[in-house]
Amino acid sequence: RLQKLKEMFISKFGSAPKFYTRAPGRVNLIGEHIDYCGYAVLPMAIEQDILVAVEPVQSQVVQLANTNSSYLDFSTSVNNIQINKTKPQWHNYFLCGLKGIQEHFGLNNPTGMNCLLDGTIPPSSGLSSSSALVCCAGLVTLRANGKTLSKVELAEICTKSERYIGTEGGGMDQSISFLAEEGTAKLIEFSPLRATDVRLPSGATFVIANSCVEMNKAATSHYNIRVMECRLATKLLSKSKGLDWKKMLRLHDVQTKLGVSLEEMLTIVEEVLHPEPYSTEEICKCLGISLEELHSQILSQNMQDVSTFKLYQRAKHVYSEAARVLEFKKICSEAPANALQLLGELMKQSHISCREMYECSCPELDRLVDICLQFGAIGSRLTGAGWGGCTVSMVPTDKLNTFLKNVKKAYYQTDGQRLAVENNSLFATKPGRGALVFVEA
Repeated sequence: RLQKLKEMFISKFGSAPKFYTRAPGRVNLIGEHIDYCGYAVLPMAIEQDILVAVEPVQSQVVQLANTNSSYLDFSTSVNNIQINKTKPQWHNYFLCGLKGIQEHFGLNNPTGMNCLLDGTIPPSSGLSSSSALVCCAGLVTLRANGKTLSKVELAEICTKSERYIGTEGGGMDQSISFLAEEGTAKLIEFSPLRATDVRLPSGATFVIANSCVEMNKAATSHYNIRVMECRLATKLLSKSKGLDWKKMLRLHDVQTKLGVSLEEMLTIVEEVLHPEPYSTEEICKCLGISLEELHSQILSQNMQDVSTFKLYQRAKHVYSEAARVLEFKKICSEAPANALQLLGELMKQSHISCREMYECSCPELDRLVDICLQFGAIGSRLTGAGWGGCTVSMVPTDKLNTFLKNVKKAYYQTDGQRLAVENNSLFATKPGRGALVFVEA
């Protein structure tokens, strides 16, 4: 693959690349939609990745090309980076990483570059192809400009810089992309960012299955509405408990300030919030503010037209999912005889909560989860933002081949469109390594 990339680079730019960077995609085993609420998640890097061949150049121009001809070439001056939020095209994600590093170091005359990208992560599949691209671009810019940063600093900068495109992510994708190590999943905690190895039990393999429903986080308001619903739930819970609600942004902050357990937070959600959707008027009444203040001080620019929010369901999902993550890690550490069954159960509960409380599933994902469980998965759930994309299933290793064959037949071979992409859509994976820069020997 590297040789092919190098040859394409030479034919495209007329000279050889000076270095390469790689950043992996990821699968989140458990802990969906809770990183931006401040809670720990449990992902692992996958073997699929974004690979970039790079040559720093004298002119202050960045030229971007892609081995996939459906992604058009793009070039821009390094001193005038414009990111178009309305169209999340592939090059805009690269520009996010570039701009993040430039701004961090205050680079006045950054180095120009020729870059050729090659990706093996299925796009819009919930395996984090866009964040891998942002991370790769950050690494490319760092190296080309002769700067250094720790992996943690890089992850934090790339998390912030992906927001240039309008995605209010929490940092899981960028953190695992940089901090992953081969052979181990990671518990990733935030503020401060840290990663702890989680050894997965032997005897099971994780299988990714793509529903073939594409979902682009930045192009949809679903994702950002959920972020806002969690923020509003934080404000209402804080106010009801006499906390300084104006300063509270994440559901984790409420738990920390009150000094209670996740189970107790679930009880508080039951007491304080009602299952019916909240109108903007009711939210204002609860907080004692005007509609004008709600729009200018709390709701983000792209939320001004949303008139109802589900707060009870979202808070319930976040606190219960955060508890499932800790339980998952504990089972992996203690490794009881029935570890696989217990982990499988947590994955199933997670999917039900994503489907019913967070409403981030879709009919195809639900069907795929059912098929995977029917054909021998011990646990199965959607992974990534949802609304399309992939499922992750834990399958006994000795049943892997039969499982793959049956799922292919039941989900992919019943539909011409899915059949065309089945080879890249269903695969077993093991924990891969994180992002890196390399030079040919």
